[in-house]
Amino acid sequence: MAMTGPKLPVGNLSDPNELAQQTASGVDGNRIAAVVSAVALIFSAYSLWETSLKQADVAVFVPPVIQFSAPYQNSNFEMVSIPVTLTNEGARTGSVLSMELAITDPRTNATKLFYAADIGNWSMDRARSRAFTPFAPMSLSGRTSRTETVIFYTRGDDQKPNEILRETGPYKFTLTLEVAENTDFGALDRLWRKPAPSVTFVRELKQYDARAFQNGTLPLYSPDWRSATSLAKD
Repeated sequence: MAMTGPKLPVGNLSDPNELAQQTASGVDGNRIAAVVSAVALIFSAYSLWETSLKQADVAVFVPPVIQFSAPYQNSNFEMVSIPVTLTNEGARTGSVLSMELAITDPRTNATKLFYAADIGNWSMDRARSRAFTPFAPMSLSGRTSRTETVIFYTRGDDQKPNEILRETGPYKFTLTLEVAENTDFGALDRLWRKPAPSVTFVRELKQYDARAFQNGTLPLYSPDWRSATSLAKD
């Protein structure tokens, strides 16, 4: 006759206390599994948002030194050259359609408007030979950056005074970007729409000598020798 080993003890399912303990253990396990699943779902959704769905988030950085020239007599034409760095911290592509520069003389409160016209380093020789690359909308893929020297010209004959950058001292600059709006997700994108990136900074003209414009430019310096950014300060 076959021998059998000792049987393992089993709980007494008729015991109300033991039945309650086993039921509670099963409920706790289900709760833990549900919490783990929920956390995993949240992390997956966040990862999807950060890597694929997050709107373009464009910021602009301006270095401590910029350049300007006023090469033509009896004209309101002025040129301002600014090396700009653009970053896109979003996941989707962003396009900078245009840039507007406003320069204010704090001594008179006069403001003159400029537009982004060309890309490159300014000189009169290059201007005569039209050796610049015309400004065109700039596309920034997600999580990328781009640096260009942008040349700004006076925005039309109605802009006064003829030479806003003439007296030595500080001037206030406001650079505003027009960024294409992405509305792939309709109302959700409109709800989360960001304002146009803009940065205001001060640059100082330390000396003025119009002879420099025969071929070159004059620099304007940051009073604290720091770059400026459109990112919010903490």
